[in-house]
Amino acid sequence: MAAARKKSEQVRKKPNLHVKKGDTVKVIAGSDKGATGKVIKVIREDERVIVEGVNLIKRHTKVVDRGAGNTGGIITSEGPIHVSNVMLVEGDGVTRVGHKRVEVTKRRPDGSEYSSTRSVRISRKTGKEI
Repeated sequence: MAAARKKSEQVRKKPNLHVKKGDTVKVIAGSDKGATGKVIKVIREDERVIVEGVNLIKRHTKVVDRGAGNTGGIITSEGPIHVSNVMLVEGDGVTRVGHKRVEVTKRRPDGSEYSSTRSVRISRKTGKEI
């Protein structure tokens, strides 16, 4: 019989986020408000995204191995920002993201076809598929 887990040991489900890698987003809050960029990486566990050219941070690095060509110095890279501080860019402005089920025809390995549904992201502003 499995013992009940403590609150600190409970497994938290990864949340589904409204942005994906490759989406163009606009920052709507924080020090980089108004900046737009492409999503480089999505960190679902922490509900954060890394956006190209936004939230630049500097790291001071040491020379680790002289033979490998790692010179060290100050490296500037993008830091993660919370997903609630970005909105998806569509056309001229930004939009919220919705989901809708659409009918699709799928093919089995034996060649026969069947009808099914799949979820697609839609723009709340225009209703078009993203």
